[in-house]
Amino acid sequence: MVIGIKERYVVDENGSRVGVLLNVDDYRRLLEELEELESIRAYDVAKASKDEVIPFEQAVAEIERAHQ
Repeated sequence: MVIGIKERYVVDENGSRVGVLLNVDDYRRLLEELEELESIRAYDVAKASKDEVIPFEQAVAEIERAHQ
């Protein structure tokens, strides 16, 4: 369990957990954390590669254009 998140489970007729209900604020917080983790992983991959280095501002601009 993630600290501070109160989950409730959806169970099937056998009592097996098949889903989770989260507070909307908890869900949004989880999404933000996942986005941050994705950025960290992307950074790690980029750092490990031998690709051309570009300024941070340029990289952010390119990422924003790609997500529009």
